[in-house]
Amino acid sequence: MSTYAKPTGRRLAAPDITVRKGQVPVVCLTAYTAPMAELLDAHCDLLLVGDSVGMVVHGLPNTVGVTLEMMILHGQAVMRGSKAAMVVVDMPFGSYEGAPELAYANAARVMKETGAQAVKVEAGPTIAGNIEYLVNRGIPVMGHVGLRPQSVLVDGGFKARGRTEDERRRILADAHATADAGAFAVVVEGVAERLAREITEAIAVPTIGIGASAGCDGQILVTDDMLGLFDWTPKFVRRYADLRGEITRAVGTYAEDVRARRFPGPAEIYFAKAG
Repeated sequence: MSTYAKPTGRRLAAPDITVRKGQVPVVCLTAYTAPMAELLDAHCDLLLVGDSVGMVVHGLPNTVGVTLEMMILHGQAVMRGSKAAMVVVDMPFGSYEGAPELAYANAARVMKETGAQAVKVEAGPTIAGNIEYLVNRGIPVMGHVGLRPQSVLVDGGFKARGRTEDERRRILADAHATADAGAFAVVVEGVAERLAREITEAIAVPTIGIGASAGCDGQILVTDDMLGLFDWTPKFVRRYADLRGEITRAVGTYAEDVRARRFPGPAEIYFAKAG
């Protein structure tokens, strides 16, 4: 395994991620706000402005209701907060699946209005042509196979994929088609571990695992999940902190201090100047 150092003086871009195939794993997390992007930037190679923002920040039941305007707004915030990491913005449901010209218009708008380095789309039998169309017109694209959150209403919920032979063949075909269409990397979500390794070995671009395999070329998690901001997280998430507990304790202490008139105290108030 070779070592890796980020280039200095510029952001990472699609070619920097692609050459990491089989090398030091690519570190990725989601980001939706400028302050969080600033905290993550020094540690991550890639920040994904995921359409998971609809569930994580806006309280939606799934990602289907996320709009292009929401993704642009959060993409702008993440770009302001980060300096070195590559920023990729999810194309929301309904913005890229139809005519390639419409997919291009929407993706170009995201790129222009956010300044991000790439967009991400969920792959499927009809999407490879649109990926190729975007890439040929100068828009770097990251693909996404396996568990596809935007297809939750068709697929019947958020559950692991690739456990049957039919699903394995379909997902492997999607991964091949996505890479062959020109995607610079492919997210592999919620699939059987063996299939994730098979995809990683089969395609020429990096795989970014989430609920997949340590054998992928990189990993991504929803930052709010790994920081423990929710009372439930998926099986594939490792909690690296308990910020939900910390926030609960901090807010509880604040409430007690306010009610007891212990806050504000002398250190937190202003006094008139003498004379």
